[in-house]
Amino acid sequence: MPRLTLLATSPRVAPGLLSRDAWQVLDSAALRLAASTDDPLPRACVEAGLEVEPVDVSIGPAALARHLVDRAVGADVTWVGSDDGDPGLSDAVAAEVSSRTDPPDVEIVLGSWDVAGARLLDVVAAMDRLRSPGGCPWDAEQTHESLAPYLVEEAYETLDAIVAGDAHHLAEELGDVLLQVVFHARVAAESQDGFDIDDVAGHLVDKLVRRHPHVFADADVESAAEVVSPDQVEAAWERIKADERGGRPEDTDLMHGVPAHLPVALAADKVAARARRRGLVTDTAVEAELERAIADLAAAEEHARETLRVLALSARRAGGETEAERDDG
Repeated sequence: MPRLTLLATSPRVAPGLLSRDAWQVLDSAALRLAASTDDPLPRACVEAGLEVEPVDVSIGPAALARHLVDRAVGADVTWVGSDDGDPGLSDAVAAEVSSRTDPPDVEIVLGSWDVAGARLLDVVAAMDRLRSPGGCPWDAEQTHESLAPYLVEEAYETLDAIVAGDAHHLAEELGDVLLQVVFHARVAAESQDGFDIDDVAGHLVDKLVRRHPHVFADADVESAAEVVSPDQVEAAWERIKADERGGRPEDTDLMHGVPAHLPVALAADKVAARARRRGLVTDTAVEAELERAIADLAAAEEHARETLRVLALSARRAGGETEAERDDG
């Protein structure tokens, strides 16, 4: 009995990387139809020696479904799916088939599918378009330096979402942080001696594998056996990190590598943690003085925030708007 096969694929997978079933369906079909032979998958079929006939999809899902079912009455037909997934086509085919007394069999075959993280490819593609000629003029003029304030702002907005316990808000803010990573990588890729998003991901993967020898396949039995608790994992992480440094200044200077713009309370926690890990004893009097200084700084910051709120309120009453409101608009 004749059959109509709808071949569904992921546009994020190279067009030739199809399942065995998909290639068998394509090879055995009497007719292969597609929206355009210029699309990646139909072009791959043609390059593989399989003829593909273009069909005008502007007629809409219902008319397209009718055309496909008509063509499949006398022969096996495979519809080579479009990158956009052909919205509404499968439902239209189901409706068309159910309206006929002797319709062809209909089958949907998955030729390829997304793996976890596939949408990250869309993020990279979107950023490439924004930074390319004909893209967004604002995005095109940004630099590492001009983007720096947004990185800090998005990090703090993410912290607010965590404190609020709002999962939807957190997902949105993490996306904004991811944007900063992709944006900086795209800017760097335009420099002759720069790097790209694959370099960023590669460095991260290498570090994760290197610092988790108890998890990944290249770990020896002895190193895996000695790490059984979170505390041991942290200790092993620090040992591996020290080996990577190779005796650089941070081995002796507790302040080395502490970001200059890190909030002082976080910097204090980081230095104290380093001292504890290395078994160093700190001066209690100095610790007390630091705690008082941090408390004074927190009070001064809260006073500044309160003054800022008063300023924003007075601007609204005067019929103006704050700089943040202009930026948000």
